[in-house]
Order: sequence, then structure tokens, then C-alpha cells
Amino acid sequence: MAAREKKGKRVTSDAVEILYKRLVKGRPEMEALLAEEETKMDVAEQIHRLRTEAGLTQKELAEKIGTTASVICRLENADYEGHSLSMLRRIAAALNRQIKISFVPLGSTISSR
Repeated sequence: MAAREKKGKRVTSDAVEILYKRLVKGRPEMEALLAEEETKMDVAEQIHRLRTEAGLTQKELAEKIGTTASVICRLENADYEGHSLSMLRRIAAALNRQIKISFVPLGSTISSR
């Protein structure tokens, strides 16, 4: 992150931080929307990472849990909203993992600044 001091204020050239401050920070509805999107992205990324670390294709993982490759593709998409706990449990079992869910205070998302 490129940041410097200017008249006692921290100045940054980090585009994500600038956009967050201009469009999200201090707007509860936008902060909630961002937190929801980050959660969906996190789930999708974890499924993809664990599948690839296991050396499985989407089709191979799908066969292990009794579904189709298109379902796995959808689950690995950060825009997908239909993750069910039962499907996540099937994926976890196929990848020799367990699911851990935690409830954290609002505002403790990835983008919290």
C-alpha cells in the first residue's frame, strides 16, 4: 500500500482503500452489502483452493459427492448465493475436512479499515 503523510493526514494511492472510503465507509447498508459479498467470495475461494490442493477437477469432485461439474462450478463462483450447509458438508467430507462456522462482530470483515 502506498501511503504517505500530508499535513498530519495519511494519504494513500491504494485504489481499493480510496473507493472503500468514498463509497462504503460510514454507510451501514453498503458495509452490510460488502460484508455479504466478501463472505460469498470467501466460500467460493475456499472450495476452489481445497479442490485444487486435493488435485481434483470439478468433475472429479462432483462425482465424489454425487452431483455435476456445473454445480461445483457454480459453488466456486463468487456471485453464487445458494450455498447450503448440507452441500458444504458433502464437499468437506469429500476433501477430508470439516466445516467450522463462526459468528463475528459486525465490522470485522476483510475490508474493515
